[in-house]
Amino acid sequence: MVWRARWAELRTTLTGVDPGLVRLRLGGIAAASMILAVLVMSGVRALTGEPVTAVLMAGVLSMIGNLAVNEPDIRRLRVTTALMVPPALASVTAGTLLAPDRIVADVVFVAVMVTAVYIRRYGPRGNALGMAAMMGYFFTQFLKAAVGQIPFLLVAAAVGIGSTLLLRGWVFAENPGRTVERMTRAFRAHVHRLVEATADLLAAAPDERDDALRDVARRRTRLNETALLVADRLEQQREDDHPDAGRDLLELDLLDAELAAERLSVATRRLVLGDHPPPGDVVRPLLAGMRSLGAATATGASPGAVALLRDTARRSVGAIVTGTPGPDDRAGRALELGDRAQRVGFAITRLADALGAPDLQPDAPYPAADPPPAPAADSLPDLPGAGTPPPDPAPAPADAPDPEPAPAGLDLSTRQAVQVGVATSLAIVVGELVSPSRWYWAVIAAFVVFAGTTSRGDVLSRGSQRVVGTIGGVVAGMGLALVVGDRAVPALIIMFGCVFFALYLVRVSQALMAFWITAVLALLYGLIGQFSVETLVVRVEETAVGAAMGILAGYLILPKGTREAFGEALDTMVEAVDHTVTGAVERILGRGTPEAPLELARDMDDALGVLRARAKPLDNPLPRRRGRSSYQRALRVLTGVDHYARRLARLSDTVGSPGWAPTLQPAADRVLANLDGLRLLLHHREPERPIASAEDLVDTAEAHAARTGDHRRRAGELTVIRMLRRIDQAVVGFAQDLGGVPTPESDERHSRRTGAELRDVRGTTEPGPVS
Repeated sequence: MVWRARWAELRTTLTGVDPGLVRLRLGGIAAASMILAVLVMSGVRALTGEPVTAVLMAGVLSMIGNLAVNEPDIRRLRVTTALMVPPALASVTAGTLLAPDRIVADVVFVAVMVTAVYIRRYGPRGNALGMAAMMGYFFTQFLKAAVGQIPFLLVAAAVGIGSTLLLRGWVFAENPGRTVERMTRAFRAHVHRLVEATADLLAAAPDERDDALRDVARRRTRLNETALLVADRLEQQREDDHPDAGRDLLELDLLDAELAAERLSVATRRLVLGDHPPPGDVVRPLLAGMRSLGAATATGASPGAVALLRDTARRSVGAIVTGTPGPDDRAGRALELGDRAQRVGFAITRLADALGAPDLQPDAPYPAADPPPAPAADSLPDLPGAGTPPPDPAPAPADAPDPEPAPAGLDLSTRQAVQVGVATSLAIVVGELVSPSRWYWAVIAAFVVFAGTTSRGDVLSRGSQRVVGTIGGVVAGMGLALVVGDRAVPALIIMFGCVFFALYLVRVSQALMAFWITAVLALLYGLIGQFSVETLVVRVEETAVGAAMGILAGYLILPKGTREAFGEALDTMVEAVDHTVTGAVERILGRGTPEAPLELARDMDDALGVLRARAKPLDNPLPRRRGRSSYQRALRVLTGVDHYARRLARLSDTVGSPGWAPTLQPAADRVLANLDGLRLLLHHREPERPIASAEDLVDTAEAHAARTGDHRRRAGELTVIRMLRRIDQAVVGFAQDLGGVPTPESDERHSRRTGAELRDVRGTTEPGPVS
């Protein structure tokens, strides 16, 4: 039994590591296409007696064809991959012809790189074509190609990209439905990890609680990221094909399960951090319920076992949820703790219900052939029904104003093109001073640090990662090269393995990718008879030079400050929250909305993902930044706001109360005004109107909802108002700590309630203002 439990846990962990097996497919197909390209060109080489240069060119361009093409639609993927051939052929020809004239070749090389960055503005296709041109030119310099080799190099370029097109576009073409099924299993695995981490938090001793809290926060972030991956994939399929009822139902089921799992972690955190720790006879049934849900979400659990475990979880907390005294008076103890323990019990029950959705069952087909009928109002796990159903989204009026123009300033691709031009020019000059024969490694390092970056902090982080990864790869590469020597077959096998790991980990860490690519280069140098320790040391030096030139250009040439980039993402996030909450309230009040609140919530989640990415350089331990933890705290607050706003959007599908407008609208307006005031505070600007708690307005709206006669409708309205209250408490509490809210003694009631709610988003430290 022990080994079965461990095997199930291992399977669950592996399922969640790579949602949809996207990275595994990328690495595997890249390695396979490289093998195919190398085999074809090796045959050509055997017939013609050409040097190994053409073989290496084919292998490299097959790898680039996999790495650079990021089209979600299979038809666009095929077209984009095929379109990479002309720029690759042109750059290979130009690079080879210009190589004898060093100055002209360098000038053209810089122009090619600038153009490659500039055309990123045209999306995935522009990025792929630019990379094909840049890498084709670069490898003619690296391989020191001769003019007489041009015909074979052109064949090699076509074979390399063609092998990728064949394998990725046809032989191993992605099945969208199967990918979503795998992503859904990964989502269940991350629900499992969050539930288990939450149970560990509940069972943790006081001295272990901080680590348990961090683990819960980490698991919650990964669950949210996985849910976003699935939602993005479903949205891509919706755009590529046509609306599908089963697809829409799956998206709602995922959202319900995600919100229920997040609510469980939030409620447990409040219980653990309360003034009085829960007694053992309350903790035990809650733990039993969580462990049952953990087992139900484990990979490999049968549908029958899942149903039984979900029922067991409900029964474990039944006495606490209903407030009925059990044999050990568990309910009475729970009530002594206020409603905190009972809320954990509710959360367990609601997650058990959410996991019962047909699309979330183990081995459920996708899409569901016949979506089940909508559940009864009183059976919805977290969304109590309401009276009047909300109307469908209204079309935008014909005379609606045009969107506001984008703010003035250089486009990201234009700014980075200028920076790349300066950085690579400096890298050529300094790189040749370090090594006249290996300068190109400085250039490629200066170019790559600008890929996927938006600010100088991103450039610094990416550049430092490449240097660290290169140093590690040099050590590993020397060991591999010394072991393999000049034996071609073992070297090629290990090279393909290194390429697989490089591409499998490219979306995880730049350092790891640099590590494996450097190991590949060590083996490559061995194959072409140029391996030496001095060569690999020069590789490190040139990489450091290129990264330094990239960082220097990022900081001095048209710089985009990391805080500025964070501020832009913050503005976008707050605007997305405003649209989501406004849309949800409008729908609840029976008014037409141009977009469905759940669509707006997806945009809000995307904005939160960008905000997370922009905050990463501000949490980089390399540059000691004053106020670094305050950015992370702002991110935690907005993560909580995102959670409550998503729940509000979900509720708007089932709650409708047009007569609630006189009290709900003012409360929502004040909550959103406070959120905008917090945004201005984080920008070190004075709010347009003073930030003041919306507690009184929310209380008035809550009193209106409490007088609703229908029980189900009243429950739904009270849940809506609770979400608004949570948003306001999180926002106003953070604004108070930033010194943006007066704290009169008469507002003690709000301060007490805020302190309890903010434990979810503020952590244990009390950092200073954002700087």
